[in-house]
Amino acid sequence: MNGEFVISLAQQGIYTVLMITGPLLLLALVVGLVVSIFQATTQIQEQTLAFIPKIVAVLVGLVFFGPWMLTRMVEFTANIFQNLNQFVG
Repeated sequence: MNGEFVISLAQQGIYTVLMITGPLLLLALVVGLVVSIFQATTQIQEQTLAFIPKIVAVLVGLVFFGPWMLTRMVEFTANIFQNLNQFVG
């Protein structure tokens, strides 16, 4: 196992993490932006108004994207376990 192989494995891991977390982070970003615009236009400065819609949106996104996310994680993990002999020796 050389350095290039370790870097390739780390790159695959980071790419998988970004693909899994990306949709939820974008969803939270969009909802946060909409809530911030709403707060700025109505001049409502309630702190919980910023967090509750984002939490609800992420939970709904988790229900919607959850099976896809789980499939991607299982595929990556299965790939790691199938190629375990290359990692050890």
